[in-house]
Parts: sequence; structure tokens; C-alpha cells
Amino acid sequence: MSDETAAAPFRIGVVSDTHGEVPDAVTAAFEGVDAIVHAGDVGSGYALELLEAIAPVTAVCGNCDIGVASTFPIAVNTVLGGARFVIAHKERDLAGSLDPVTAGARVAITGHSHVAAIGERDGVLWVNPGSPAFPREGQKPSIATITVASDGAVSAEIVQLG
Repeated sequence: MSDETAAAPFRIGVVSDTHGEVPDAVTAAFEGVDAIVHAGDVGSGYALELLEAIAPVTAVCGNCDIGVASTFPIAVNTVLGGARFVIAHKERDLAGSLDPVTAGARVAITGHSHVAAIGERDGVLWVNPGSPAFPREGQKPSIATITVASDGAVSAEIVQLG
């Protein structure tokens, strides 16, 4: 396959713990993504509407979600860009059939801590985007991006906002 016909990478914007606040820096950082994952504590339907105007959103329910967001699943097993993802607000909810290794996931996404982190365990890339509006432990507001290359390779980065 020539460089001209190679499939473009699939880019995913990852956010968590917005609690109803989606700073403009988030929408700017997500410009051009193919999909968005919200790992819980959405906070309001308005926050989701802002994100859905950018790209299709996969969202899970967080421990502080009420209203529309409280109807979201606790955890999701899905394929994005050809890679399997498991998503939950709290890491403890990725157990049993949703354990990333058991589920055959390449990526596990969680939130809840408001602390951004990327790491690999048992061949699974773990991503926590932190929080774009309410960071903790001296961190800056953040989101994450994940790229699934045409060859299936997956990479992630934390993007500090402001």
C-alpha cells in the first residue's frame, strides 16, 4: 500500500470528570477527532451536546452523574478505530467479563481520580485523562488523545490545557 492510499489514523478525544463544565480549550483540543470518550461524571446534558457537536461520543455513568447521564452504562466494551476498548468511570468496574485482559481490550479508559495518567499493564494501555475543569493533586486541567494507527498500533498522550 502506498503512502497515498494508507488509511488515516483514527483519533479519539478522551475526557472525564467535566461535572458540567467543558472549557473552550477542550473543544479546541478535540478539533478533528473521529470519536470522543467521556469516562463519567459528565454532569449535564449540555456538556454532552458540546462534545457531540465535534464527534460521536461514547459515555459512561460516573458516581456524581444525575439526570440524563445517570442512564448511561457503568461500563462499556466497544471497538473504536479497529481497536477494542473497555471504559468505566472507576477502575474497579472493569472486572469480570469487562476486565480488559478477559475482554481482549487493547485500551482501558477510566476517570474518577481527576489525575491524568497513562500506563501499560498486561498488554493493555490504561488511560485516565484527568479533568479539564477540576484537576486534583496540583495537576493542570487535562484531556487525553488516543491514536489508532492503520496497522493497529495504539498510542496515547495527555494534553494539558491552559
